[in-house]
Amino acid sequence: MKEIMAVIRMNKMNQTKQALSDAGISSFNARPAFGRGKGNVDFRILKGAEQGHEEAIAQLGAGIKLIPKRMLTVVVPDDKASLVVQTIIKVNQAGRPGDGKIFVMPCEDAVRVRTGELGDQAIDEVI
Repeated sequence: MKEIMAVIRMNKMNQTKQALSDAGISSFNARPAFGRGKGNVDFRILKGAEQGHEEAIAQLGAGIKLIPKRMLTVVVPDDKASLVVQTIIKVNQAGRPGDGKIFVMPCEDAVRVRTGELGDQAIDEVI
């Protein structure tokens, strides 16, 4: 099994849900997230702020700005991981910074609490 964790733009959530459903991926979790990527940082201003220059501190603002995002988590059999990744990319790739990130990790086991099923039987059937 693979766990796929994707951080996407808030405004792409409904399209992503629909695309995953259309691809036969019926179960996943979503939650609010806040974060930022490497972005464009002017290191001269950052260095000036670290040295205590008030002008540089004022340009940086009160702190690092975190952008609201959505974090999706999907657990699927190994052979469906590529389908999930490609589906998320297809919907969310706009070619701009902030399109998101996808992480694919091994998932050692799963247990369906209601029935006690283990492994692939514990995750929803992928159509």
